[in-house]
Amino acid sequence: MKKFALLIYMISIQSFGQIYVGASTPVYVKSQVLYVQQDINLAANSNLYLRNLSQLVQGTTGTSTNVGTGIVSVYQEGSADNFDYNYWCSPVGTNVAAGGNQNFGITLLNRPTTSTASTAATILPLASLDGTANPLAIASRWIYKLTNANSYSQWVQVGTTTTLAPGEGFTMKGTSGTDAVDPEGTGANNPGGTGAQRYDFRGKPNDGNITVTVGAANASTLTGNPYPSALHLNAFLLDPLNNACTGIAYFWEQDKTVNSHLIRAYRGGYATYSPGSLGSNGIYVPGTFNSYNGDGSLNTVGTSSGLMRQRKYAPIGQGFVIKGVANGTVTFRNSYRIFYKEGESLSEFEKPAKDKTTNKTEEKETSEKASNDIPHIRINAIINNEFTRQLALAFLPEATDGVDRGLDAVSMDNFPSDTFFLMEGKNYIITGTNFDVTKQIPLTVKAEASTTLKFYIPEVINFDPAQKIFIYDAVDASYHNIKTGNYEVTIPPGVFPDRFKITFTDKSLGTNEETKSNFFIMQDNSHRLLKASNPDFIAFKSFYLYDIAGKTVQSKENLGAEENYSFSTSGLSSGVYIATFITVDNEKIAQKVIISNAGN
Repeated sequence: MKKFALLIYMISIQSFGQIYVGASTPVYVKSQVLYVQQDINLAANSNLYLRNLSQLVQGTTGTSTNVGTGIVSVYQEGSADNFDYNYWCSPVGTNVAAGGNQNFGITLLNRPTTSTASTAATILPLASLDGTANPLAIASRWIYKLTNANSYSQWVQVGTTTTLAPGEGFTMKGTSGTDAVDPEGTGANNPGGTGAQRYDFRGKPNDGNITVTVGAANASTLTGNPYPSALHLNAFLLDPLNNACTGIAYFWEQDKTVNSHLIRAYRGGYATYSPGSLGSNGIYVPGTFNSYNGDGSLNTVGTSSGLMRQRKYAPIGQGFVIKGVANGTVTFRNSYRIFYKEGESLSEFEKPAKDKTTNKTEEKETSEKASNDIPHIRINAIINNEFTRQLALAFLPEATDGVDRGLDAVSMDNFPSDTFFLMEGKNYIITGTNFDVTKQIPLTVKAEASTTLKFYIPEVINFDPAQKIFIYDAVDASYHNIKTGNYEVTIPPGVFPDRFKITFTDKSLGTNEETKSNFFIMQDNSHRLLKASNPDFIAFKSFYLYDIAGKTVQSKENLGAEENYSFSTSGLSSGVYIATFITVDNEKIAQKVIISNAGN
């Protein structure tokens, strides 16, 4: 026992150039990091146990040279519910003698019985729908992978075969029942109810460069953290060498109150993680719980999940989806690996959260987290009182008004009624810009039928708390402070890219009384002309006429300083319009006019 205790102590305070584990000398690491600069040699029947959130980090550059038929054993927990998917990526592969990383299959999963012993999980046939906790039995029916896909039909069932390449993610549903065994002294394998099911991953540890193929623009691939340590997700997503993907990660969330295996009963959606910058804590927008048709296509939409998770350091086994920019590859590297314990402030697996009591360490982590938060605001749009679409607008000095890789995040959804930032023909739910109080940021709205929208700001993060935030509605040139209240409006069917804008100043009609009192707008229906009188010869740069839906129906640039202006309205339908004049100093004068054209 003394010799064994000394080995634990040595591991906790120093790293190794390389390590050999013999069959008669098991290595047990508790609550520590084992750092190995080069390769690991696992002799036949040898064991390396990583326990109580211990992790293995290696410094190999290039291809893994780990050898041997021994095993590394590491735990991870997923949702215990029979009906909920977790997205996984294995930290181990088959333990064959040859060097390098190996394929994985669920036959390598085990049920812990003591801190060192496990029994192999039973793999149920495809006809079985539900797994069990004790004995651990996994329903292979729900094991799928996704590679370079653009539709639901491209999910590939994996089943019981060991065909998952290193870095290839997979789906797996949880197990029901209870398993009171507590091998680590940290909680039961499965306490039942909405608890977490503990799995023992046993095999050769993944190491070194792990390459994953991604497809053309917008194609989705399920991948994840492929190592027995935490992964600095920002480093992976933002590495220029990985620019074949968009630099955004998507995480599946599911409504845990729905207990059904039928696709049409599912309620779930993808949350979006934007890293923004290497040192930041990123931006996480929760998913919207959608319902689905039998073929996997979208049926209706439901409430936002409301789940706010920390993703900067992906824990062991965590799977996520990435999108391609062009045909190519992305590579996981040891340089992205980090020892960061799951459950601390910036690392969460997709499973029920454990209750934590606040202590000094947690307070320090919270303070450090806040200092690295990207300045941003969250914008909620409640659509028909049925579901909430959340958007995020970030402020970074280096951000452009175009699409910035690793910051701007395209939506995984295509709702019939929705709000989003429209850029390059795609719908974005996270976007960034360099802050300027004079900016007006278009917010596109689409509606399948007459739709009621309610806009408001639920949260402002690391951004000037005194800064006002408005929704500008071009229909009546009105400004609405959505930081202190809601703006509710009903829109007709259609797509409106120009009607709504996020602004930081209110330039409503009447903010400049002198300008207002010396500029007059009128509609002359007898001559079918819209006229404006400008006795003070104010210089104007542009004129816009909007219909009631916010669509620009007439415009003119470079008006100059004229005493009078007139614009023909003979080709317009009768109705209410908004006439807007913009001065060279960006002052805006707008007025509602009624056009009545007999016969139109």
